[in-house]
Amino acid sequence: MSIALKGRIVLVGCGKMGGAMLEGWLKAGVPAAKIIGLDPKPPQEMAELIAAKNIALNPAIASITDAEVIIIAVKPQLMSDVLSGLLPLMKSKPLVLSIAAGKTIAGFEKVLGAGASIIRAMPNTPAAIGRGITGMVGNAHVTSAQMALAETLLASTGEVLRVKNEEAIDFVTAVSGSGPAYVFYLAECLAAAGEKLGLPADISMRLARTTVSGSGELLYQSDLDAATLRQNVTSPNGTTYAALQVLMADDGLKPLMEKAVAAAARRSKELAG
Repeated sequence: MSIALKGRIVLVGCGKMGGAMLEGWLKAGVPAAKIIGLDPKPPQEMAELIAAKNIALNPAIASITDAEVIIIAVKPQLMSDVLSGLLPLMKSKPLVLSIAAGKTIAGFEKVLGAGASIIRAMPNTPAAIGRGITGMVGNAHVTSAQMALAETLLASTGEVLRVKNEEAIDFVTAVSGSGPAYVFYLAECLAAAGEKLGLPADISMRLARTTVSGSGELLYQSDLDAATLRQNVTSPNGTTYAALQVLMADDGLKPLMEKAVAAAARRSKELAG
């Protein structure tokens, strides 16, 4: 992966997601001198990396005159305060790439200017190990070159998908953005069920954790779809078949998951205003 930059990347927020991207850029060969971090209190691990690579941290905003991309990676409750402070950076006409939930493109345009080039993206936490997936969409001012640059920057943490409209970002949030929590909860529930049967808690959790993570890796590496992989595990009238009669009942896992994902999508819209 090659990332060609004329100006500099300004990373606003160096927490888990921003930090994962920063590490990805450095691994991809982006010179540290091309990166600026803005975060009043980055996590210790990130602060040590920034210092070790001699990346500029919290310089005076007025001194940044060549911002090519501004990455917004702050928590939604901090967004309003942060955005107004970035206005001086807009003089170089940068691409603004938000990976933070809770603000629409129109909301960014209202603060940063109607002519600003803005991309809204939704990654997920497996980005921390380079196995994330991100959905993104841009406004009418984003050029094809800027879209390609954003895609390359986001690809430092995993796969990237372009969606057709901003509403789809709420759906991406509900499926993949929040999705890791659903998978982790599956592991919790599977372990609890094993413990209820009589397995020691540590053994049941180890079985559940390794089964969920191993199955995920098999799904990732296989050319087969999820349904076929499921069928391959299921012998006629066997143990898996018995369990699936419960999970695949009319009131089983599918309608429950549909209800959960719909709730997440509604909340995403509410947070974005």
